[in-house]
Amino acid sequence: MQSDRMSEWFVPKFGSRKFRLFVGILFLPYTGMAVSFAIWGSLSVEFSLERLASIGLIYFLAIGVSAHCLDALGSKKKPWGELPKTKLLAAAIISLIIAFSIGLYFAFLDSWWLIPIGVIEGFFLFAYNLELFGGKFHNNASFVLSWGILPVFAGSAIQSNAMSAETVILSVIAGFASYLLIITSRKYKALKQQNARYEIFHQKEIILKMISLVVISGTVFYFVLIHL
Repeated sequence: MQSDRMSEWFVPKFGSRKFRLFVGILFLPYTGMAVSFAIWGSLSVEFSLERLASIGLIYFLAIGVSAHCLDALGSKKKPWGELPKTKLLAAAIISLIIAFSIGLYFAFLDSWWLIPIGVIEGFFLFAYNLELFGGKFHNNASFVLSWGILPVFAGSAIQSNAMSAETVILSVIAGFASYLLIITSRKYKALKQQNARYEIFHQKEIILKMISLVVISGTVFYFVLIHL
């Protein structure tokens, strides 16, 4: 069985083990998708670059750093091995404090919809990644809502404190992409843990790469297209 995830496709093949571990824990392709969905929300309404960058930073810190540190901390299987719990907890808390501080600044400024979105995201951040309540919320539906749909709404809320029809349509697309990602990822991990032949789990790996590449590159292309 696969003892850790250092051989994953998103973990660099160069650098020291600590560097590779740090980058691996961030799950950059998946983090990039969540950040992209938040950007989608901003682009669905009239936007400012400052707020677009802010919501991107919020989700990078909350999802990329905090959520993944909590996942490494709360996972029963310890996919990254035994890591210092105090360092993981400190990184998670500090990142979350910064992310929520930025969000609260804009919420009290003129984007109060960020408050209920932030509360829901905060709940899933802990319930999903620490597998609280017996792991009841560690499921596909929670992932789709917190990693796919809500980021789009947050991106729109920070710009206009409202959601357009385009926002709703984009949230549905983001939800579908997130669902496709999580079901493929679960099958992929199961195949690797079962020591399946390379050809079998590699097909799932290609799908994961394509999903993240299409979402991230498509976001960059669309932003450049409308901003020029």
